Amino acid sequence: MVFARNSSSQSFDRMPHATAHPLRGLLIAQFFGAFNDNAWKLMVALLAIRQATASLQPGPDYETAVQTQTAITFVMFTLPLVLFSLIGGTLADRLSKRTVIIALKAVEVLLMAAGAFVLWRDPAGWLLPLIVLCGMGAQSALFSPSKYGILPELVPHERLAAANGLLEMWTFAAILTGTAAGGFLLQAAGNEPWLAATVLIALSIVGLIASFQISPVSSARSEGGVAATVHAALASIRAERLLRLTIAGEIFFWTIASLFAQNVLVYAKAVLLLPDDQSGLPLTMLSVGIGVGAVLVGRFSKQRIEYGLIPLGATGVFLTLTLLGALTPPLSGTFILMGALGVASSFIFVPLNAILQWKSPPDRRGAVISLSNTCVFAGILLGSLTGGALANAGFSTSGIFLATAAVTLGGTVWAFRLLPDLVIRLVLVILTNSLYRVRIVGQHHVPQTGGALLVPNHMSFVDGFLLMASIDRPIRFVVDTAYAAHPFFKRLMTIMNVIPISSSGGLRMILRALRAAGEALDNGELVCIFPEGQITRTGTLLPFRRGFERIVKGRTVPIIPVHLDRIWGSIFSFSGGRFVWKWPERIPYPVTLSFGAPQPSTTPAHEVRRLIRELGEAAWHLRKTDQEPLHRPVLRMWRRHPLVSPWRMLRARASPASRL
Repeated sequence: MVFARNSSSQSFDRMPHATAHPLRGLLIAQFFGAFNDNAWKLMVALLAIRQATASLQPGPDYETAVQTQTAITFVMFTLPLVLFSLIGGTLADRLSKRTVIIALKAVEVLLMAAGAFVLWRDPAGWLLPLIVLCGMGAQSALFSPSKYGILPELVPHERLAAANGLLEMWTFAAILTGTAAGGFLLQAAGNEPWLAATVLIALSIVGLIASFQISPVSSARSEGGVAATVHAALASIRAERLLRLTIAGEIFFWTIASLFAQNVLVYAKAVLLLPDDQSGLPLTMLSVGIGVGAVLVGRFSKQRIEYGLIPLGATGVFLTLTLLGALTPPLSGTFILMGALGVASSFIFVPLNAILQWKSPPDRRGAVISLSNTCVFAGILLGSLTGGALANAGFSTSGIFLATAAVTLGGTVWAFRLLPDLVIRLVLVILTNSLYRVRIVGQHHVPQTGGALLVPNHMSFVDGFLLMASIDRPIRFVVDTAYAAHPFFKRLMTIMNVIPISSSGGLRMILRALRAAGEALDNGELVCIFPEGQITRTGTLLPFRRGFERIVKGRTVPIIPVHLDRIWGSIFSFSGGRFVWKWPERIPYPVTLSFGAPQPSTTPAHEVRRLIRELGEAAWHLRKTDQEPLHRPVLRMWRRHPLVSPWRMLRARASPASRL
């Protein structure tokens, strides 16, 4: 299996690019490239297994032989990926990524032609096809940095996660069909396997033609070789902690993925005893799950990069691998678990890929991706070698699944310790896709880099969490000490890295908090302060305090007015004079979060308040688009209070006081 690794709601097809869909040419080129990689690799592996097991019967020796030959095939494909990735990064930065993609698709056509030739000369051999497989590994290594690096140049930031999901969906659709087709084509060709390779030649030509549809992009930089690429990548990685953790996460995941994917093929041959034309079916189901998962990631991420999905995916990988190892299911159960494993895997690597592209500096993106690929492919190589070593040490396929599950659990715990806000992001993903339905307006007004001060109205206890769920950048909140130091909230507030403030602590403590907020802005962070100073008890906008003016005084950072609409009435607001202890009006509860245009730091408090009121007025008009008929809320109220007259409820619902 090959591992590929408001205006803000602007759709792909309305973007000004040369093609109707800016990713169409790239997706088609990637699809047929991944298809050929997987089909050819499976064909080479099956040829090797035929030779190695010709005189063996099913049993431990047969399983070890299959594992060994599979490991050799995987290693021979992965080794060039390690050796040539840095060169690919240099090409991606120094040349137009489109030019690199077209040239390498032409190389793919030549490699497929060479594959057909060697199978025509020696139909039973596997050494020469293995050399061609090495060439395909080198081509993939050179191709990958340009493939991933061009995405941020073709789509805006708010569509980057969705674009990655789309790319991975097409990639694993290719893995699905390529893995299934490899064994089928080899079986159908019979004693003339070169006929199977001619199909791959035709598909590679289609991919080459499609690559010409990619929109032209300029080169990122004009000088520097491999050494400069490594130096630039290391400098960027050292400067950004999230980038370092992302690359570490990618290395860990793909090492594990290499191990369990290789084991799946062995499981299909040695345990399920599937023939050649069906041996790729479990991997095919894994690819189906990955494609479905990639689509779900794009759906859950909406207009941001959501790394809160990663712990959910890690938990799913651990559970499915444990069940595979403990139960040793038959074919139907294997298919179900393979699909679930694929979905869980997508929840890990799609956000990681998006973060890698997002946090890499544009002029060094190819360098960072190529260095990351080198490390990732080294991990894949390690996983393949580990699979063969465990098999020769006496581990069965079930034992390898269980060992992989244990390592996954350890890595997940390690990730939580390094990045504890993963748990918060996970909870927010669940809440905003179940209890709340959040509409985001004007998200493009929030800068992707540099400091900015968010100034929202304060309607409920969950306002800050809804803001966090709507923005993929970390936010430093200015929080009252009564909450920041409370034993129940202290751990959470520490993880969120809040800035405590208290009027009861005297002027010195207030100034210290405002100074800390200003320093955070100077460091390029997002800071949020609720200028009302308290949660509204009436649902109306309270007078603003002037603390935020002091924070931005003498600085050039923008002020972003923010309005939260429809939260008044939720269980976390003070509507009805009660907090929490009331029945929610609707599930999921609709919320509109509006970001206004950035304002200069000299904007006075009364002007910011006016802008927030205007955002609230615009949000009010948006309610018409999803306003439900009057009888539905009345019926809900009647179910809760069956002894009250429906006519009384209808009159109460229609009254001006009720609307207020």
